[in-house]
Amino acid sequence: MHSLSLENLQIYWWFIVSLLGGLLVFMMFVQGGQTLIFSLGKDELKKDMLINSIGRKWELTFTTLVMFGGACFAAFPLFYATSFGGAYWVWLAILFCFIVQAVSYEYRKKPDNFLGARTYEIFLFINGSLGVILIGMAVSTFFSGSDFVLNEHNFVEWKTPFRGLEALSNPYLYLLGIAMFFLSRIGGCLYLMNNIADGEFIQNARKQLIINTVLFLPFFLGFLAWILTKDGFAYDANGVVSL
Repeated sequence: MHSLSLENLQIYWWFIVSLLGGLLVFMMFVQGGQTLIFSLGKDELKKDMLINSIGRKWELTFTTLVMFGGACFAAFPLFYATSFGGAYWVWLAILFCFIVQAVSYEYRKKPDNFLGARTYEIFLFINGSLGVILIGMAVSTFFSGSDFVLNEHNFVEWKTPFRGLEALSNPYLYLLGIAMFFLSRIGGCLYLMNNIADGEFIQNARKQLIINTVLFLPFFLGFLAWILTKDGFAYDANGVVSL
């Protein structure tokens, strides 16, 4: 049995990570649908229709996100240790957004729900908006870099106490985050239009589809323009990184 060369192994893992990353973005139709609660849920019946439809798929995004993180750990352990272990405040914020999602589906309609259904609907909106935008911004740091150095022991040292949250101060990182937000809403509209047989609901979802498509394009094209025109990084045979 022939072992894989380093180049083929890298191609293999890049394919796996890219596939899981693409699936993660696709599964975000769940989060996009949640942000449409107040746009399409004009009354309690339509709100229940939307949440019951999306609720059957709620775990898909989080499961795929965990698999994506696991693939990064297996394929790129140094990146995993630096990003997930170093920038843990931003990843904890993302995790919190997904925790409130699971709780919301469980307790929104419980008879002894003292917080009220609307509180959990707001939690679902937070998961679909803030959670998605933070993931997009975290991915954007792959291109912008993060504020850390390697010390004399080759350990990662972060230059700020914010541990990843400093990304919020970079306006360019919002381009992909907001683009993913509108893209998830596009996916949510398409899913709901295909899953709910209500004429008025479908008509309103179609309007939201057009609006979010128009809003998605400038942010996504702006992100592409940024990464195609910004200074790139390179490293030589000695591992020295330079612009």
